[in-house]
Amino acid sequence: MILAIYVGSVAGYFWIDSSAHTLAPSNLDAADETVVLVELTAIHPLDNRVDVDVVVIPQKGLLDPEFGTLNTDMVVVVCPCTDLGELSFPKGEIPKVIKTQLAATGEADRWPFDTYTTKTIGTDVFVGSGADRRYVPARVEVGGSLYGWDIRSDRSGPATHSGGTDDNATITFSRSRGPLALIFGICLVLLTLPALALYAAIEMLLGKKKFQPPFSTWFAAMLFAVVPIRNVLPGDPPPGSWIDEALVFWVLIALVAAIVIYLVAWARRSD
Repeated sequence: MILAIYVGSVAGYFWIDSSAHTLAPSNLDAADETVVLVELTAIHPLDNRVDVDVVVIPQKGLLDPEFGTLNTDMVVVVCPCTDLGELSFPKGEIPKVIKTQLAATGEADRWPFDTYTTKTIGTDVFVGSGADRRYVPARVEVGGSLYGWDIRSDRSGPATHSGGTDDNATITFSRSRGPLALIFGICLVLLTLPALALYAAIEMLLGKKKFQPPFSTWFAAMLFAVVPIRNVLPGDPPPGSWIDEALVFWVLIALVAAIVIYLVAWARRSD
């Protein structure tokens, strides 16, 4: 029976967690316009930041047909970006990957039902230098994988100098179902601890069960296990969030109450 429950729970977890975490670019064809690929690498919910790698795929007319290097200087400006400045790609080199961050606003206190959304990501791409600098057509594509997150990319926003409204993207992050199921299971464990402790303590206080002095270590172990169990919750909920106020705090109070009841039972039978 226990083995069946275990196998069923594991199979159920993988089933509900089967939704893809990967966001694949829809079109990397750079024949007619430069593609700026934004690859997601990490999210920092408490800081409202997303780490990204910016990869530029120049249109064919900007590349040396023999060596695949740029035949002109290229500058890319990603908006909105937390690191203000231009991403420069010199003539004669293959465009390299550049790391930067994007802002993604959300409410971390709503964990695990928090969602984060970037502003419309657009790019201005221009080539040449000095008086010869000019804009070239560019399109934003988004890709990447973040475990524990469902990622959606939508085409929206105002046109930029290098692209139209359909060439920009807005990214939305929400927690996937697998971690939500795991959070639910851990919360059940936290609720079970005080229930067991109160049952044992009350039974000994009423004299329905024989008083057991070794239970003192059991009560202490459960009390000190609450915080480590809380800290393994997926997504690292911020300290003081609703999970602490609505669950962890009351679990601690219930366990302390069970210890007090146990000590009262001990005092009655100590003589």
